[in-house]
Amino acid sequence: MKTYLVTGGAGFIGSNFIHYLLEECGNDVRVINLDALTYAGNPDNLKDIEKDPRYSFVQADLADREAVFNIIKANPIDYVVHFAAESHVDNSIKDPAVFIRTNVLGTNNLLDAVKEAWETEAAKTKRFLYVSTDEVYGMLPDDGVSFFTEETPFNPSSPYAASKAAADMLVMAYHKTYGFPALVTNCSNNYGPNQFPEKFIPLIITNALKGKKIPLYGSGTNIRDWLFVKDHCRGIHMALLNGKCGERYNIGGHNEKRNIEIIKIIIKTLRELLPENDERRSKITEELIEYVPDRKGHDVRYAINPDKIKKELGWEVETHFEEGIKKTVEWYINNAEWCERVLDGSYREKST
Repeated sequence: MKTYLVTGGAGFIGSNFIHYLLEECGNDVRVINLDALTYAGNPDNLKDIEKDPRYSFVQADLADREAVFNIIKANPIDYVVHFAAESHVDNSIKDPAVFIRTNVLGTNNLLDAVKEAWETEAAKTKRFLYVSTDEVYGMLPDDGVSFFTEETPFNPSSPYAASKAAADMLVMAYHKTYGFPALVTNCSNNYGPNQFPEKFIPLIITNALKGKKIPLYGSGTNIRDWLFVKDHCRGIHMALLNGKCGERYNIGGHNEKRNIEIIKIIIKTLRELLPENDERRSKITEELIEYVPDRKGHDVRYAINPDKIKKELGWEVETHFEEGIKKTVEWYINNAEWCERVLDGSYREKST
């Protein structure tokens, strides 16, 4: 049996990854979820597995060095998958210090604790995977032909991206300096079930269902590469088990769309999925789109070339956007209670 430590497992991608592990690994897995349960950590995301004997939860802040060391010492860990991070770009512009504390100092604490534990064991089969982002690479021109590769220099535009780049480079430095068994994945924008409504796609869906305005930065022409979260989870697991330490693997959706396109697709999908007698349907139109002043440092385009992970590990996209966005919209329609608990803040009651 292998023991996985998943940090930030109550968040969007982390909770999907934990579900993926439990579904794919059967009884041959133990999962420890370490999460601080900040506003973006939602216990409801894992409500269905709370009593699963393969799963356990530990609440701790990665910035609390003593707590992190104690947790690692108390649990023999085979694999670490490090998701935990402050991730909202707008919030990083307002208060960069919070992002540096969690994303950089927290990552350093985790690396030190795991390195110390693994130095006293036979660590040949141990793996530490840091889940990074394409935002560390900065911005691509709107030319449709240039892509981020694993060799693209870092050029972050926001405090969030800079904090992720710092942690990303720190993980790689630990491999080079100490021979620490670490690797990194860099992903494009994820979407799917359980994503916090502050993020672009769930914000569109939840606002539209309430007949509220959908804010759109600038002209809406910024381009993102969208990746269904389950495809991402599969890529992370493949990299963790079969990737080479000291390497990075880009995981991208090969699905570039302008922000305005995404809104129009979701409006169309909502109108198709809602029954004709649903009162909300008539209010879901493109008139809900509200153009707002552009975000500071708003990158024009992101697009990942995932050829390396496809060639070396055999990963490729299985969920195309048309299918994935329908699944996502259906999930939000069918999980109104989850949405309401997030929007009114009651989901945090378990963590207080």
